[in-house]
Amino acid sequence: MLSSKAILAGSSLAALTLFYPTGNAVAQTTAPVTTLPSVEVDAPKRTQAQRRPKVRVAVDRRRSTSQARPQTEAPAAVEGQSDRLDAARQSVLPPGGATTHTLTRQAIEALPQGSNASLDKVLLQFPGVTQDSAASGDLHIRNEHANLQYRINGVMLPDGVGAFGQILDTGIVGSLSLLTGALPAQYGQRTAGVLDITTKADAFNNSGVVGVYGGSNGTISTNVEYGGTVGQTQYFLSGRFLQNNLGIENPTPSVNAIHDRTNQEKGFLYLSTMIDPTSRLTFMSGVSNATFQIPNNPGQAPANTAFGVSNFDSSRLNEHQNEFNQFNVVSYQTSNGEFDTQTSYFNRTSLLHFYPDPIGDLVFNGVSSDVYRQSVVNGIQQDTAWRIGYAHTLRFGLSVSAERTLVNSGSTVLPLVDPADPSAGTIDAPFSVFDSSAKTGWLIGTYVQDEWKITNNLTLNAGLRFDQMVQYVDANQLSPRVSLTWKPFDGTTFHAGYARNFTPPSQVIAAPVNLALVTPPGAPANTQTPEVGQNSPVLPERSHVFDVGVTQKIYPIPGLEVGADAYYKKARDLLDDGQFGAAYVLSGFNYDHAENVGVELKSTYRNGNFSAYANLAWAKQIASNVVSNQYLFGADELAYISGHYVYTDHAQMLSGSAGASYLWEGTRYSVSMVYGSGLRSGFANTDHLPGYTQVNFGLSHDFNIVGPNKPTTVRFDVVNAFDTIYQIRDGSGIGVFAPQYGPRRGFYIGMSQRF
Repeated sequence: MLSSKAILAGSSLAALTLFYPTGNAVAQTTAPVTTLPSVEVDAPKRTQAQRRPKVRVAVDRRRSTSQARPQTEAPAAVEGQSDRLDAARQSVLPPGGATTHTLTRQAIEALPQGSNASLDKVLLQFPGVTQDSAASGDLHIRNEHANLQYRINGVMLPDGVGAFGQILDTGIVGSLSLLTGALPAQYGQRTAGVLDITTKADAFNNSGVVGVYGGSNGTISTNVEYGGTVGQTQYFLSGRFLQNNLGIENPTPSVNAIHDRTNQEKGFLYLSTMIDPTSRLTFMSGVSNATFQIPNNPGQAPANTAFGVSNFDSSRLNEHQNEFNQFNVVSYQTSNGEFDTQTSYFNRTSLLHFYPDPIGDLVFNGVSSDVYRQSVVNGIQQDTAWRIGYAHTLRFGLSVSAERTLVNSGSTVLPLVDPADPSAGTIDAPFSVFDSSAKTGWLIGTYVQDEWKITNNLTLNAGLRFDQMVQYVDANQLSPRVSLTWKPFDGTTFHAGYARNFTPPSQVIAAPVNLALVTPPGAPANTQTPEVGQNSPVLPERSHVFDVGVTQKIYPIPGLEVGADAYYKKARDLLDDGQFGAAYVLSGFNYDHAENVGVELKSTYRNGNFSAYANLAWAKQIASNVVSNQYLFGADELAYISGHYVYTDHAQMLSGSAGASYLWEGTRYSVSMVYGSGLRSGFANTDHLPGYTQVNFGLSHDFNIVGPNKPTTVRFDVVNAFDTIYQIRDGSGIGVFAPQYGPRRGFYIGMSQRF
């Protein structure tokens, strides 16, 4: 059982604290503060993982399902060696002065819906995370769009093709950490944030869980997981099936969406074998398969006649989208004397297929597009930590990946009556165009970084990173990174950092379009002929990021901690993307100049079985002058942006989250809240939507029906308890095609059984 002191050690600013069934807090930390050995010591001590104590059964108190140990224990030797290598992996890839927010498995289970919530909904409880629609990326970190990197056990997962579904199930998470700010040199490519997921470490005791969860919107979800130890091998596998009638956001404020069914299956496998006491081989594999109906907005007025049809009921449109994602990771890790290393091979396959309504889309939008996107990535990653002398740890590494992408778009369009006046109408003479782009691209990154413990309370991290991209555009950059972490007093931590970042575009989203297929003289003027016939290639983003912050424990009020963090980013060729048509796929572009500035505040409190937290973030991201894929914009909007700084469509001024949890008489009562002041809307994002607050409630209890170490967990949750009707998007703004509303009030009940 983790103690509150262990969890709160090295806490950072802008951190979010959650809680787990014993009422202890889970803090977000900046780079861990490691005490220097005194000068009398001949050599620095190595970090050793703490052995987990055996759990004793308490009949009258509720135990977390994930912590209850069955009678069959994992072999102590394998467990101890695995714990030591887990700690060594953290030494290879530490936060290094970045702002870090961490949630454990127990903290997630204490939230309303627990591990039944999707990963993006869990992340909304972190400071600086903004809610968005599935079509626009689900969420944004510090007002950035899609610039989030996913890692599993320190291994980077490459980009997919941009989809609705979360490919990772919350149930596999042992802990997850969100790194933001001035990232150290080992983190490249996606730099707004790094979500590092550590798989469950307490699942190898020859036990499992089976559960069912369901309720409003026709929701039914079943899951099963099992883990154990055989000889020197630990294994864990899980699977989940989900179906409901709210696959993506409802375009209307009604309780029930029209044509919004989804079916989703996810699976995960983890295998780890100890080769000897200092090394292990690990294999991870995950798969996600999902189908989505595209929800309909009734009462829309037909705009065209196609195939003789001019009267079409918009509630009967039949668009849908299929998505498939699969990844594999093989890692070899060693920890021997002064060196900790991890060498990994990874691959990912990602497929997306949007099916239009062949007639209805023409009637309403003037175009019917069948879009297929495919990405296959193979790569290697190597990271090493070398402890030199008493005060220095040198870290260096290399990553190389090759990606093969295919983007096909088959569109049926309508000719214009008057090419000079698109508003004059269309001719019922549909014709088809087919555009295809295939590319093999490369991403290469290497870094070196020194962690220098100047004193016991002051640590300097300084490094260099080099990135090279060979895709539709070839580019590279040498990026310095530096940060300081200072703990002048017990309970006080300051950090400050600078990072030069290089962010390549997603190769699928950067695929060029052949405008000659829809532009005279190659084709008659039609509903896809752009106002602006320019499509400069999508460029990598280059930026400078500055970040400072402080956290402080308030000792006169035991259990209270507060923090603040401020950041500033100045970027060239800021990457952005949006949905510029009926097909629910994203297209990328760059702003020439951009600035992003923000402040994050946090407070956490815990007292016995009660825990609470609150976060508030103010942010502002502005940009000017579109310099790639200009054809996506209307001529008037493009001209306005070229002469003005405008808000990016995903910029939200204020974002907040809060929650509390209380364990009483063995029952966990929890509440969570998210607040948003409204995303941008209107011509060139000059307006914004109204603010909103969504509150969720949760109730859970463990019953010892089968056995004291095999609890039956029953939970009841209410999502949007006050049935607040609010819009996430209204269909206007840059790269926004359709309106989306937040979920209406929903009631859910679930039961899980450990076996």
